[in-house]
Amino acid sequence: MALETRPTPSARTLLPLIVPSLVVGVGASLVLLGVSALAEKFRNVLWETLPDALGVGRYSSLWMIVMLTATGFAVGLVVWKVHGHAGPDPATTGLVDPPLPAGTVPSLLLASTLALAGGVSLGPENPITAANIALAYWLGGRALPRVPAALWLHLAAAGTIGALFGTPVAAALVLSEALTARPGPGSLWDKLFGPLVAAGAGALTTVLVGSPTFDLGLPALPRPHWGDVLAAMVITSVAAALTMAAVYAFPHLHRTFHRLKHPLLVLTAGGLALGLLGALGGPLTLFKGLDQVKELAADPGAYSAGELALLTVVKLAAVLTAASCGLRGGRIFPSVFVGAALGLCAYALVPSVHPTLGVVCGVLGVLLAVTRQGWLSLFTAAVLVADPTVFPLLCVATLPAWLLVTGRPQMQLHDDGTPLR
Repeated sequence: MALETRPTPSARTLLPLIVPSLVVGVGASLVLLGVSALAEKFRNVLWETLPDALGVGRYSSLWMIVMLTATGFAVGLVVWKVHGHAGPDPATTGLVDPPLPAGTVPSLLLASTLALAGGVSLGPENPITAANIALAYWLGGRALPRVPAALWLHLAAAGTIGALFGTPVAAALVLSEALTARPGPGSLWDKLFGPLVAAGAGALTTVLVGSPTFDLGLPALPRPHWGDVLAAMVITSVAAALTMAAVYAFPHLHRTFHRLKHPLLVLTAGGLALGLLGALGGPLTLFKGLDQVKELAADPGAYSAGELALLTVVKLAAVLTAASCGLRGGRIFPSVFVGAALGLCAYALVPSVHPTLGVVCGVLGVLLAVTRQGWLSLFTAAVLVADPTVFPLLCVATLPAWLLVTGRPQMQLHDDGTPLR
């Protein structure tokens, strides 16, 4: 009996994907840009206009505690009262998950906007990706009901990731891990054709409208030597090990917060904890971290090893707290700040370590522990510097760090509160 086979993809089958892929990619970017612009305007009101009107220091300890507690309370109200309740507990979700009900999207975006504006140490990546997947699945399923549902998920995820990073490469790397295992005819590039179109459209829309850049402007790394190889492996491994301590603490802190039961109490307590951490670490440890990491990297020698160690620990604790108490946001962007601060701390302790090498290896180690996505971690670390010299070092440094994180608990929980592995 002959096995049933499906035809291999061809130009005729791939060309119809272009228009829906372009629409989804552009739409995903516009949602990201809209939420980011709204959050930025609201942030200016909360952290500049309002404290100036009240005669309070913009980033005084008191104002940070008040604002972050109020942000937790406001997000708690959304989770408690608004239809959709801002989606599931973010501790149980990843970057790319099955579609949420479309009715959840408004509350999810509202909670995310409040968190971004209020200074919470989380990025926009997870809620924006979830919202775009839900919208693409709902709208696409009605406009083109014969298109496989999984395609809308991949197009929306790719478009959003392309928009977030300003390049389709990141989306290709993330989705390649999932699509490689997906059964079906055709090569990986056949399966990536539509998502790459969406990612390219999302990236170009973001670049043309927002002109984002991840380049930190760090000095170029000279020709590497054997000492750089050792330093890269040590810094990446230390960063991964330190972050794994937070990963192991994640289910315990999550359980502690949720003993309060009511979302308003849980999130207000989380906001208060974040305010106290902000008062300890200072304004650099607030918000999603991309602007702050550029400020940190502008003068690598401006901070002592002790100051950088404090920034590293406080920011990591803030990411852990925000993710544990249920504030809506992603962990990738603030993790970049954690890794950069740790890398600069290594440079401050051992001046022979090049600051660029310290930053990219610190970011790589932290992201490996937080995301468990090797390609995304490598790409994010490498894109921080316009220097191809670092990439071979990063590839080598990934190996010992991956041995530290693979097979261990992830920074994501099952519905019963136990960690994924």
